[in-house]
Amino acid sequence: MKTELIGVSQNIERVRELISQVADACLNAVVCGETGVGKELVVKLLHQKSCKKSGPLIKVNCAALPDTLLESEMFGYDKGAFTGAMHQRRGKYEQAKEGVLFLDEIGDMSMALQSKLLHALQDGEFVPLGSERAVKSNAWVITATNRELEKDLKLKKFRSDLYYRICTVKIYIEPLRKRPEDIQALISYYTNKYSSQFKRKQAPSLSNDTIDKLCSYHWPGNVRELQNVLRRIIILGEGQESIDQLTSIRNYAKHNDIMPNFKNGFGENGQRVDLEDFSLKKYRKQAADQIEKSVISYVLEKTYWNRSKACKILKVSYKTLLTKIQELELKPPYEYV
Repeated sequence: MKTELIGVSQNIERVRELISQVADACLNAVVCGETGVGKELVVKLLHQKSCKKSGPLIKVNCAALPDTLLESEMFGYDKGAFTGAMHQRRGKYEQAKEGVLFLDEIGDMSMALQSKLLHALQDGEFVPLGSERAVKSNAWVITATNRELEKDLKLKKFRSDLYYRICTVKIYIEPLRKRPEDIQALISYYTNKYSSQFKRKQAPSLSNDTIDKLCSYHWPGNVRELQNVLRRIIILGEGQESIDQLTSIRNYAKHNDIMPNFKNGFGENGQRVDLEDFSLKKYRKQAADQIEKSVISYVLEKTYWNRSKACKILKVSYKTLLTKIQELELKPPYEYV
């Protein structure tokens, strides 16, 4: 399937230019930007336009696994290397030989594993867990992160020698809110794509009101959030209620969304409100639930619904987080199911 980078903004034009230049020379690159901007799409384009395109593109999510599993996933292991290692297993680095090894969320890799990766990049070889044999791989390593690695360097959270090894070129993708001129092109592209995917006879012609709302929304989840909204519109239609819900959705509520709005004794639904309904405890609970939902949703999305990692960030137990997810009726996007 053809991969395309959609947009007309200066930032997207610059990213296209960098993709062509970097892919020609297979330069080590770090693709940067917020979650959902399309970093993986850029990596796919780098692979497709490079001399490595006939080889595989192998992805490792550095944020999704604890250190011990990540090391074995990336470098492989020999039989008996640890309890449960019943067979020899090739690591992703070896599997990516002649192709591209994509290390997503490189900023979340531990310092110890950063050191082993640095040696592998310098020598072109590494030793699997529990082994004495060296494995060679000429994989082109491309990395991506939503962190500011330059700040992590100053805080000693990321090795400077590894940073300068992986970052010959930095490709930065701006968040969607900073390039609103791209939204209409994205809407057009994805409505056609999803209409075909969901076997609709033709792509829906969105009303001007719907397009205005989509273009004026701040898209905290970036292109991934826009994709999910458009999928839902294709399936459910673009009714007024649907669009309003979808663009306040994702639980990034503003202060005015949390607070009740009473006008002349009437609530937002047009029904008269009696004084007995003005319970501070009730509204405190509603506001607290909305804030909790917003914070938990944000952390889960940033961690790709890695619940163990989310627990550490939120400073709650795993059981508490699961309870909150159930109480607040949170559900992961289909990508993380």
